Amino acid sequence: METLDLEGKLALVTGASRGIGRAIAEELAAHGARVALNYNSSRDQAAKVKSIIKGSEIFKADMARRDEVSEMFSQIHRKMGRVDILVNNAGVMDLMDFEDFDEKRVRRMFDVNVMGYVYAALEASIDMRSTGKGIMVNIASNAGIGTAAQGTTYYAMSKAAVIMLTKRLAFELGHSGIRVNAIAPGWVESDMTLSGKSEEITEMLRKNFSQKTSMGMTGKPDFIAKAAYFLCSDNSRYMNGQVMVVDGGRTDNLTHSL
Repeated sequence: METLDLEGKLALVTGASRGIGRAIAEELAAHGARVALNYNSSRDQAAKVKSIIKGSEIFKADMARRDEVSEMFSQIHRKMGRVDILVNNAGVMDLMDFEDFDEKRVRRMFDVNVMGYVYAALEASIDMRSTGKGIMVNIASNAGIGTAAQGTTYYAMSKAAVIMLTKRLAFELGHSGIRVNAIAPGWVESDMTLSGKSEEITEMLRKNFSQKTSMGMTGKPDFIAKAAYFLCSDNSRYMNGQVMVVDGGRTDNLTHSL
């Protein structure tokens, strides 16, 4: 039986209704954490996750709206208490070539992927400073470090910003006992990458991305969840401002490990 080393901790996972966010929420709960589940539009899916994770609660907020993020934290405080662990996971991946720039779509990506992380960190840091300790984990992407996939220029820019945000927050919050690290996943089979795609296209993507890894495999949400647990636990107590690349050893971009 695994030890419940996160027992007594309250973890907020944004974008927790599906995919990587759901896997992370389940993993942290398995190690004893109480989990606040953020969602924006997928209430039914969030409710399903709540039914699986004992003692969890769901909280609606568009992470791109600071007022909604602030209200969400107020609700969390009333229902569950102060946040000890923040996993910034909610994200948007809108593929487009550089020449097909669409300002509205790109701004939405940056509002969610970057400013959403900022808003959550601002709120969580208040809770963490009050106790003199805390953990933040930002879900970035190997796209923010390398240049592999077509159509990811603007998405990659947003994730590169997440990586720099991680380093800056580690620098600014470390003296308050707050550790901030990031995970840069490679291609993971999730709702974000496979939603709306036919089985034929899905198989093509699996084959394509598995061939690009030195391990000959694609990622699963659980792989990222295990890395997130490591960063949320005392196993990583001497890590701060770091980026864990979890991508199966991409052969088209192996120089990106930081």
